[in-house]
Amino acid sequence: MALGQAPPVFAQNGQQQINRGLCAGANLQFTEGGASCQGGDDATAKFNQIIKVVINLLSVIVGIVAVIMIIVGGLRYITSGGSDTSVTSAKNTILYAVIGLIIVALAQVLVRFVLRKITQ
Repeated sequence: MALGQAPPVFAQNGQQQINRGLCAGANLQFTEGGASCQGGDDATAKFNQIIKVVINLLSVIVGIVAVIMIIVGGLRYITSGGSDTSVTSAKNTILYAVIGLIIVALAQVLVRFVLRKITQ
């Protein structure tokens, strides 16, 4: 053994303790588990899951708002009394709400496509 070089057993033991500490901190689990962490696939899956939940939540909120705006546009159309400006305004409200729903649907498809391509 050369001067200043630790025996391999102690170096491996120390490295295993460091790995356990890093894994426990990374996974927020403060138990004495194995020496290896779960790989980056787990972190990627968690990130994808968080993104999906956020996108789904935003989609539901926008969908609810769009349905409410369609109802408001319909009520404005019914109560317009034949006034051209009121009828046009009500039709625009309904049209923009439907366009919003289409954009939300396309955004969901786009985000899922991008996440799938990034993680492959």
